[in-house]
Amino acid sequence: MSGTGEWSIQQLARAAGTTSRTLRHYDDIGLLPPSRVAANGYRYYDAVALMRLQRILLLRDLGLGLSAIAEVLRGQRDSTAALRTHLRWLEAERERLGRQMESVRTTLRRHERGEQLMAAESLDGFDHTRYRDEVIATWGREAYDRGENWWSSLSTQDRDEFLRTQREIAAAFVDAHARGLAATSDEVQAITGRHYDWVSAGWQGRRPSAEEFTGLGQLYVADPRFAANYPDSAEFVRDAMRVYAERQLG
Repeated sequence: MSGTGEWSIQQLARAAGTTSRTLRHYDDIGLLPPSRVAANGYRYYDAVALMRLQRILLLRDLGLGLSAIAEVLRGQRDSTAALRTHLRWLEAERERLGRQMESVRTTLRRHERGEQLMAAESLDGFDHTRYRDEVIATWGREAYDRGENWWSSLSTQDRDEFLRTQREIAAAFVDAHARGLAATSDEVQAITGRHYDWVSAGWQGRRPSAEEFTGLGQLYVADPRFAANYPDSAEFVRDAMRVYAERQLG
């Protein structure tokens, strides 16, 4: 890339592993305007645009769609704080991927040696049932079994969509907290409503009661595995869920 602190659209696309057409599309939808456009129509990007593109690519990797990314970026005024949040997400993802890699290594090693496979080792980092004990303790074994049967019945595409929705909602919560919005604000309560609908989908259409939804919010603070989904904002999410329960479910 250029050493002048300004890059052509071709240089930026090449460095990002994308295409000039993609960057032009980002410009067309207002997601990544160029820093300047030369008289010949060529687009150029400065360091600020470079940082914004990095944030866009990070959010894409988290599974967010372009409209959700635009919503997140509109609320982020502090690039440094935003990048710190992304870094924490990436560190959590790296930990999860590291566990998956070690699981695969262990399975391969045991298989090659003819040793017995251990489910806890082979599935570490993959297991979506890691909240099993909490679910059973809070809502009972029947609730856990319903959820397990529902998840197992989903196609890979449906599972990916369900998880993508969760990531979008989590990003919206983190962004709202970073902007200093109150848990009682209309915008935050709208996000919480989306979260309530997502939880209901995971409960196979059964709508959580006020007590159940508030209790779930408490888990987001009490259990670090839940809190990891909401960097620096788990208590904020808990409070928003409590307010929603009181206003909409009470």
